[in-house]
Amino acid sequence: MSFRFAAVAAVVAVLAGGAVAASKLRLSIATGGTGGVYYPYGGGLARVLTQKVTGFQVTAEVTGGSVDNIKLVTAGDADIGMSTIDSAVDGLKGVGAYKDTGPQKIATVAVLYDSFVHIVARADAKIAKVTDMRGKRVSVGSAGSSTEAIADRMLEAGGLNPMTDVVRDNLSVAESVGALKDGKIHAMFWIGGLPTSAITDLVTTGNVKVVFVPAADLIAPLHKKYPGLYRTFTLPKAVYAGVPKDVPGVGISNIVFVAADMKAETVTKILAGVFDNLAEVQKIHPEAKTLTLAGAAAKTAVPFHPAALAFYKARGVVK
Repeated sequence: MSFRFAAVAAVVAVLAGGAVAASKLRLSIATGGTGGVYYPYGGGLARVLTQKVTGFQVTAEVTGGSVDNIKLVTAGDADIGMSTIDSAVDGLKGVGAYKDTGPQKIATVAVLYDSFVHIVARADAKIAKVTDMRGKRVSVGSAGSSTEAIADRMLEAGGLNPMTDVVRDNLSVAESVGALKDGKIHAMFWIGGLPTSAITDLVTTGNVKVVFVPAADLIAPLHKKYPGLYRTFTLPKAVYAGVPKDVPGVGISNIVFVAADMKAETVTKILAGVFDNLAEVQKIHPEAKTLTLAGAAAKTAVPFHPAALAFYKARGVVK
């Protein structure tokens, strides 16, 4: 082979390689903070989709959680998001954390797992129920987060004014755990799957004794004001070390969503990538073990993307 021909061949090979790389569809998944469940779950989904779907290059992004994710996806700064259903419903309506941005055009792709609203207090704070938080310093989650939204709703359901009856701190889950350990706050709220690594850290390291505050008594007032969004959820005592008995509380479902105008072909490939490799997906995190095709297609308050609905119908789990 002549030097000139070899040089031309090398250039062609490089250009061809670039064309292959350029042909990949790059997608990002907006997840959550590193101390929660969304980030490892979303990171695992990104890995599976990249490895199993030809032409996909998917990455997981650390974010502030549900509210951030919805705004990122609708702004075109992320392609796939994870959210609690209450935050997604607020986004659809353009209320709460979305009142300044207006209705968010999103669509469900899959229903995932139920999160538990963790209410954790220092044992020396003497908080046995939410109403005992009056006058206490409480982390209600990061400002504008879905944790803050449910914390405010639960405080209100317990007869407290969330703005004046507690001393509010807006801290992330990791910051809340640190503040509890250091005695800077009396209690914290956190929406998360089981187990949440930051909560595991709280109960297994440091010398602070904490209690998980039951809140099932708040379901009735929550149902009355926010029908269909919250349900009774029991935290099994085995999930976190040192919990002497199951804790009855509040649960909320999580969804994977996309922009309502995402191409049907892309949605179909995402779902096929997940459910054709379900055994691999279920290894991602303990919460991923519960993922099933039928469960992903369960009725939810945020309408499914038409392509997702067609996918579930074709797979025989939706009529």
